[in-house]
Amino acid sequence: PKNRPLLGPRDDHELALGEVTIAEALKAAGYKTFFAGKWHLGSEGYLPEEQGFDVNKGGHHKGSPPGGYYSPYKNPKLEDGPEGEYLTDRLANESIQFIEAHRDHPFLVYLSFYTVHTPIQACKRHLGKFEAKLAGLAPFADAGVIAERSGSTKVRQDRPDYASMVHAMDENVGRVLDALERLGLTENTVVIFTSDNGGLSTRPGNRVGPTSNFPLRAGKGWCYEGGIRVPVIIRAPGVAKPGSRCSVPVTSMDFYPTMLELAGLPPMPKQHRDGVSLTPLLEGGSALPREAVFWHYPHYHGSDWRPGAAVRAGDWKLVAFYEEDAYELYNLKDDLGERNELSGRYPEKAAALRAMLADWQRGIGAQMAVPNPNAG
Repeated sequence: PKNRPLLGPRDDHELALGEVTIAEALKAAGYKTFFAGKWHLGSEGYLPEEQGFDVNKGGHHKGSPPGGYYSPYKNPKLEDGPEGEYLTDRLANESIQFIEAHRDHPFLVYLSFYTVHTPIQACKRHLGKFEAKLAGLAPFADAGVIAERSGSTKVRQDRPDYASMVHAMDENVGRVLDALERLGLTENTVVIFTSDNGGLSTRPGNRVGPTSNFPLRAGKGWCYEGGIRVPVIIRAPGVAKPGSRCSVPVTSMDFYPTMLELAGLPPMPKQHRDGVSLTPLLEGGSALPREAVFWHYPHYHGSDWRPGAAVRAGDWKLVAFYEEDAYELYNLKDDLGERNELSGRYPEKAAALRAMLADWQRGIGAQMAVPNPNAG
């Protein structure tokens, strides 16, 4: 729409070939590289095979599976399987086959499950389990939806179809780990499990998303915790103590320097200057050499998010909304759900975080949303 109050920066439609990916860095060090699943970083000429991956199974320009989760997939980069084959199973199968073929060689497997992304299509073999679970619950007293600014946020998990998709992903992660164990690769293979964003729980108006991130606030597309706080599990044999936990905030930009260090490769600071190696945390440390973590999203999003940003320093977090020139302050240690806005009580803290965010944006040359001269 052209009548919004702000205009966001122009989006590129692909990951520039001049950027160096982790796949290119590891390939240069002799690794065999494999990609499976969701790419969404460009079409022909910018696909995984042009960005350092030797093998590409399913990665193309669309962010959701074009044919859905059952074969035929209508995916130009993935041959159809038997009728009724489930995509999540297939991507795990392809990954396991690559690992088996390269068990005697250093390898990178980037398994980017489309799951869980729309369209929501149940894994039929697990659907009955969750339909029965739902049927066994007491009747709900409300719709499980609350207001979020001009939109609505789902705050209850009650979708058997969605649950079956999550279960299928968990099952296939286990199959990949079992393959590493069977092939004797567990002790010299690092595994990182994470997500790109929180679940789609917030939608415009009265539309309801398919999942809930409660007690976290909002979801995909938002700079509240429901949109940006995601799982991260790292298994680094010989480095991390099994079963240990860490509460230090990290971000996906940290994975590049971490993987280089764990692979025994030299850092490339000009390429991964937005991240730091997580090795000190994996080894049991309690801090990283940075003051804060930042999120910059000066765009409108289909989840009803408007241009804004966020900064977290210690337990304090500031969320910016540029349409309103509004800033909200929260203490995540006491208020993980971001319900108790504190800028009125702690104006100096809010001002300090606002200045920190602005300094960081200037320092990286961040593109900002600007007033729309044609706004109605």
